[in-house]
Amino acid sequence: MRASGTFKVADFTPAPMPSTTIKTALPVAIATMEKRYEGEVVGRSATLFTSAFDQGTGTYVAMESFEGALHGRTGTFNFAHSATTQGEGMNNTFFVIVPASGTGELTGITGTGGIAIDADGTHRIWFNYELS
Repeated sequence: MRASGTFKVADFTPAPMPSTTIKTALPVAIATMEKRYEGEVVGRSATLFTSAFDQGTGTYVAMESFEGALHGRTGTFNFAHSATTQGEGMNNTFFVIVPASGTGELTGITGTGGIAIDADGTHRIWFNYELS
């Protein structure tokens, strides 16, 4: 099944970065995020967001804990995603629902998905999922 929706970032809070002796051309950063979802995907998520990014170029890796509903089925699950940007658009994308992380009516959820940002700034998400 495929569930799609839009989301807005409700909170983005940078977190302290542990000190390291390794310095690279792009700084590594950590943040927490909270998102709100609407559409066939309804609910909220808490995100741990890491990135090496500067002026439109870089890569992020995120782990999200979702609470809400897909097509009206309620529960929770984790999903991970990453992408690289070099100016416009996302490349080398990765998106997976974490196996065995589902609860409630989403117990047994598996699958993939994606995120896209429209030219007007609308953030879109979709899950291609199965329930066992």
